[in-house]
Amino acid sequence: MSDATAPLWEPTDAVVANARATHFQHWLWDRGILTESYDELWRWSTTEIDAFWDAVWQYFGVVGHRGDGPVRAGGRTPVDGLRWFPGATLNYAATALRRAREHPDETAVVFRSEAGGHRVITWGELALHVAEVRAGLAALGVGEGDRVAAYLPNIPEALVCFLATASLGAVWTSCSPDFGSASVIDRFAQTEPTVLIAVDGYAYNGRRFDRRETVREIEAALPTVAATVLVPYLDPASAPDGLRAGVRYADLPKPGRPLEFAHVPFDHPLWVVYSSGTTGLPKPIVHGHGGIVLEHLKALSFHQDLGPEDVFLWYTTTGWMMWNYLVGGLLVGATVVLYDGAPGDLWALAAEEGVTYLGVGAPYLTACRKQGRRPGAELDLSRLRGIGSTGSPLPPEGFAWVYENVGNDLLLGSFSGGTDICTGIVGPSPLLPLEPGAIQCRGLGAKVEAFDDAGRPLTGEVGELVLTEPMPSMPVSFWNDPDGVRYRESYFDVYPGVWRHGDWIEIRADGSCVIYGRSDSTLNRGGVRMGTADFYRVVEGFDEIADSLVIDTGRLGDEGRLLLYVQLAEGAELTDELAARLRAELRGALSPRHVPDEVVAVPSVPRTLSGKKLEVPVRKILLGTPPEQAANRDSLANPESLDHFVPLT
Repeated sequence: MSDATAPLWEPTDAVVANARATHFQHWLWDRGILTESYDELWRWSTTEIDAFWDAVWQYFGVVGHRGDGPVRAGGRTPVDGLRWFPGATLNYAATALRRAREHPDETAVVFRSEAGGHRVITWGELALHVAEVRAGLAALGVGEGDRVAAYLPNIPEALVCFLATASLGAVWTSCSPDFGSASVIDRFAQTEPTVLIAVDGYAYNGRRFDRRETVREIEAALPTVAATVLVPYLDPASAPDGLRAGVRYADLPKPGRPLEFAHVPFDHPLWVVYSSGTTGLPKPIVHGHGGIVLEHLKALSFHQDLGPEDVFLWYTTTGWMMWNYLVGGLLVGATVVLYDGAPGDLWALAAEEGVTYLGVGAPYLTACRKQGRRPGAELDLSRLRGIGSTGSPLPPEGFAWVYENVGNDLLLGSFSGGTDICTGIVGPSPLLPLEPGAIQCRGLGAKVEAFDDAGRPLTGEVGELVLTEPMPSMPVSFWNDPDGVRYRESYFDVYPGVWRHGDWIEIRADGSCVIYGRSDSTLNRGGVRMGTADFYRVVEGFDEIADSLVIDTGRLGDEGRLLLYVQLAEGAELTDELAARLRAELRGALSPRHVPDEVVAVPSVPRTLSGKKLEVPVRKILLGTPPEQAANRDSLANPESLDHFVPLT
């Protein structure tokens, strides 16, 4: 019987020696900063904060003007007036496209779609396309600080338009075309865009979806839009009929001079991304050029070990922050693979394109395990050396499946972070061993701790995930939140001066971590708190269960009921015998307090478009909130799934 705590993967001497994090350590040694291990490097990065982030700027040679000012000025946190690198100027697109000057003929972008589309774009071609769209946007009146809103799938035009927007110092914001008009308007209307860029439609899972009428509805609700650019994606003959100052993407004015970049302050808005928006208007989260450049350079290089020789694919849409993270691969010179369509067989896509790093949601790996997939035996994945998993905790069985059925010489990196900081704050390291179910480390520059209710740090116990020191990629603001009230309430209202992230985490003595789910959806039974990830690991270990959702209806002074909803695997049936086995397994694996009061079969478990289970909204529905108020259906992958939940009587 195998040791459940034995490492699934350990770096060889060659892996450690060649890791970019090791090169960074050697670079620091030459400057008198001596760290021998990852733990020592992490501790230096979170105590000598200014020195660390200044070193990141210098090490990567960020394109811009560092100036001679301090790394930090003002208050201690962003809501108290903290400013990073005051006096510095830069532009995200300038660093992202710098490889175009020296390696114009190498591949920058590969595009694939489920409908068979395939394009390869070199660095030189990418820079030319960005210059053309930059000129077109400028001709439409877009300038520094203006907003460009995009209703686009994960296609090259989305990447080009983003880089063109950034190059102007304008502000990017995007939604995927599988969002309905109400959801898009809720987001875009808050930012008052100058230009709207949209597709005529998209394809998914073998079906075609016409979005031209939806685009008209969105435009009509955005009075600040001076012009709409139509990208004919489904039908090359699509025309911008009926759109305000409508223009086809191919007809944008062409430039009369080379690509230029507006160098803006470090905290100048780069993009607006949105919270999931399950209730009320989604939070419009603003990140700055400088914070994202430094964070993504650090995370992609030192944690995922990516560089110019890599081919980087993460399955995502433009409505999820992982798209913003994926295109950050350009910052480190990697070839970025854009894929539009249903997930299908991502392993085959990785094999065909020679992908070296594949990122997916944890549910995808779990589903492959349930399907009995063996991609390592079925396909040539010899170039694949890293897999990223995010969106929800990956159980130990998911880790084991990867090493048994994909490859035993690659690093599986489980990440946790989110839209709020547009990165993973705990994740992988090529310098450390990997144990089943564990996240290897806290990110460099991320002072992650676990707090109890009184704000005391915990080791080896589950607590609130907090950041006790600031990071440059924390939002510079929320849009239309001039006094920072929403910002403060979102992250700093529980522990003054400390960022509360909203997850349960256990930090082990060796620095590795385990995420136990959202802290606002905790199971609190008889005073014993437990994250939902533990529950799902047990339930979804049953072959008969394809997916599950557990809800604790308890409120202060009322323990309430513990309800388990199960989506059955094809051909399975929820019998009394299966329910009894589920209860027995939960009693033994967790505790008698965590045996559900009721087990209910549902056709599907509600998930967001990025794959997260809607525990909190379903709990609100069960406690009497109308479904339309509890969750925005347009933000769900399967909106009809909400109809299976009714208030408890």
